[in-house]
Order: sequence, then C-alpha cells, then structure tokens
Amino acid sequence: MCPEENPLSVPVERVVVVSGLSGAGKSTALHALEDLGFFCIDNIPTRVVAQVLQECRAGGVALVALGIDVRVRSFLEDFGDAIMALKGDPSVHLSVLFLDANDTALLSRFSATRRPHPLSTATEGEERGAMALIDGITSERARLSRVRVRATHVIDTTVMTVHDLRKRIVQMFGPGVGRALRLRVRVLTFGFKYGSPTDADLVLDVRFLRNPYFEESLREKTGLDEDVVAYVLSDQETLGFVDLADKLVAFCVPRYEREGKAYLTIAVGCTGGRHRSVAIGVELARRVQLATGFEVDVVHRDIRRDTGLDRATDPDIIGGGGWRGTGRPPAEQKRDG
Repeated sequence: MCPEENPLSVPVERVVVVSGLSGAGKSTALHALEDLGFFCIDNIPTRVVAQVLQECRAGGVALVALGIDVRVRSFLEDFGDAIMALKGDPSVHLSVLFLDANDTALLSRFSATRRPHPLSTATEGEERGAMALIDGITSERARLSRVRVRATHVIDTTVMTVHDLRKRIVQMFGPGVGRALRLRVRVLTFGFKYGSPTDADLVLDVRFLRNPYFEESLREKTGLDEDVVAYVLSDQETLGFVDLADKLVAFCVPRYEREGKAYLTIAVGCTGGRHRSVAIGVELARRVQLATGFEVDVVHRDIRRDTGLDRATDPDIIGGGGWRGTGRPPAEQKRDG
C-alpha cells in the first residue's frame, strides 16, 4: 500500500495556532494549553506544519497547539498558505489565537525580564539596543498584521496577569468547550508522625476523631478493613466531619477547575496514616466523585508503615500511649519470632 493510501489512525480533533506579539503572553498560553492536554510545539516553521500534524495523527495525538510568530523569520511569509491548508482539511477543527498588548505594556515587560526583543538581537551597544526595542515592537506588529487578520480569537493582555490569561485560555479551549473534565483530583491519606505532604492543596486533620488504634482487635488492621471502616464511620462526630468536608470539597473542586487548575490533592491525615485517615479518605473520595462527576484517585501514603514504631510522641495520645504491657511490644516479639 502506498503511503498516501495508508489511513491515518486518529484524526486531529483540534489544532490551535498560537501567535502574537513578543511579551504578550504566548508562553503562558502554550503552557495553559499543555495543561489542558494539548501537544504543544513552539516556534515551528510554517512549511512543516502539515508534516507535523500527520505525525501527530499517526501517533494518536488528537489535540495539538502550534506556536508561530516572528521567530520563524522568513517562514512567516507562508503563514496564510499554512492556515488555508488547515482550514481545507475536514478532519481539523482549527483555531487561531492572537495575543496582543499595547506598546507601553510590552516595553514594561521587556524591561522587567531584561530579555532582548527577537527582532533586535543583532543590534550592538546599550543605546542602540534601547532604541531598537520600540522599533522592534513596531516592526513585529507590522509583520504580524497578516496573522492577526486571520485570527479566530484575539486576546489583549495589556491589563491581564498571567492568572487572568490562563483563566481565559481555559474558558476558550478547556473543559467547558465540549470535552471531558480535565482536573485531576487525588485524595492522599497520610500520618502526621511521618511528615505532612508537600504537594497538598487542602489538608484535613482528623486526629481529633475516635481512634481505632486503642481497640486491641483493630490495632493491627487498616482503614481498608471492613470492621475498621465500620468503627470509624459509626461515630457521629466522624460522620458530621465527613459531611462538612464533602460539602467543602464539592464546592471547591469545580471552582478550582474553572480557574484552570490541572491537579488537586486533598490530604487527609491522622497520627499514623493507617486507620482514620484511610477510612475517611476513601469515603470522602467516594462522595466527591458522586457529587462532582470528577474521577478521584486515592493514595494511601503511610498505610504500610511499621506498626511497631514507638508512639510515645504521637500528638493525639495523652501521656504517651505506647505499648503498656510487660516486656517488649508485640510487633517486636513478632519480628524476633
């Protein structure tokens, strides 16, 4: 079979061409698109766009973002032809995003970053470089005029922060535009005695709730065992806490997603990370998934930690609380046996 007769495995579902003035936020836009699941390629010559998309199709990539601006130099002359070719492809849903800002904002941003303008890198001398910056912006604006007139979306970032721009990108191309929700939600259970997780967005401390550790028959078990779950969730204070936590998280999750957050980690911690946090974390994840429709992953960080470690310094045990029998703790006797 000839190469041109070989059917492409997956059609490109969406292509976003990102262009605009240097300093207007193209890098921020591409990063936001990448977080939304787009395969992003920056500074791509226009003449290889068709080949790149063909390779993306062959690799099963359905969402593609291409950065094209004055850095592609003479290839910019072919921008119109490249766009017309994409528009003529029925398998491509094409958007052209152009980022703009006024000269004052661009001058301020270049001054803050101390980076040279792409069209002024060949100049020499501090005075000439300073003069060339506004000249470079003016020249770039003129050269990109042919790109701007073909844009399907234009964003003026003059008074925007990076967070504002990211939010606008999510609104234009994110979950609310006919695709599945992208926010990744994870419930992480842990033990405070082993340190708090550094990547948590929300931390719920459940050490004040009734502790199965003090029940001899439950001590060696975990929050995944049915009798431990029944013990933990039968307590009215625990149920009240889970109800309130569920409402808090269900309220926050869609708003985090709306703001363009890509990952959300909800940490639930007890003393050792084996009983209360595990049982409550699983129940909270179940409720949040039902309430929001988000897929929720559950990770138990400390559930397999050694249960024979000294608990004398545990913050929810008054006056210690370690092994109170004669001889050594049962866990040590097991290891010796």
